[in-house]
Amino acid sequence: MKCHLLQLTSQHSPQYNFSRIQQYLQQLGSDSHNALVVLPEACLHFGQGSRWNQQAEPCNGGYWQLQLAQLAQTHHCYLVAGTLPVSAEDGRAYASSWLFGPNGQGLARYDKVHLFDAEVNDGSRYQESRDTHPGQYLRVIDTAIGRIGMAVCYDVRFPLLFQQLAAEQVDVVVLPSAFTATTGAAHWQTLLRARAIENQIFMVAANQWGCHGDGRQTWGQSMIVDPWGQIVAQLPQGEGWVSAELPLQDIAQLRIDMPVLHHRRVATVERIKEDS
Repeated sequence: MKCHLLQLTSQHSPQYNFSRIQQYLQQLGSDSHNALVVLPEACLHFGQGSRWNQQAEPCNGGYWQLQLAQLAQTHHCYLVAGTLPVSAEDGRAYASSWLFGPNGQGLARYDKVHLFDAEVNDGSRYQESRDTHPGQYLRVIDTAIGRIGMAVCYDVRFPLLFQQLAAEQVDVVVLPSAFTATTGAAHWQTLLRARAIENQIFMVAANQWGCHGDGRQTWGQSMIVDPWGQIVAQLPQGEGWVSAELPLQDIAQLRIDMPVLHHRRVATVERIKEDS
């Protein structure tokens, strides 16, 4: 599997962000053909200039969905567009990551399950659930280039989600992200390597980087991690591509040599109280 991650510094304007993505895809040329191309979280809509739910489109047929589908077709790639606001029934919007195929068809939509409501001592208070509706379904897609599982950003802190994907024998999990500079410095690399090792999968994580229009700072360090936990490729700072070829055939042998996925057991907790 050929894989390309795009690290961006997305701003308020979807038109501006889309034009930047177009420019970067043109750089790949024929290298994009039948490759997996992953964009970061909130690739088109970033920042607090307008609320997430106010930018929402209907599922299937939204303007930016169609533009990104056309982009996948033009460059004949498997394009992971993470994330776009899709209208939810309660007035909020899903944070929907889309996988478009090389002919522009929508292969899957994954709605971010875990929402980032936290204070991380960077001067900002994050309350994603205010405008974002959580998803409830995981997505595993069999493609001509491999079996792909989908997750987004904050999901990486929840091992059970990745265990569920690994149980479906995915080869790769794509993780569009917008990790803050504070949490990224502390945990980004550790979490990605842990999820890859635990589940014997490739972790493919495209992150936002730099200073955005609302003053928010994101970490960058987009990276590809192999099932042994080795960093195959990364971009610590700046905009640009992170590219590698993933030897998916090695996963099967690793799972034979060290069959940890078959060794998992659920034990019963017994709580003991000291006699007073």
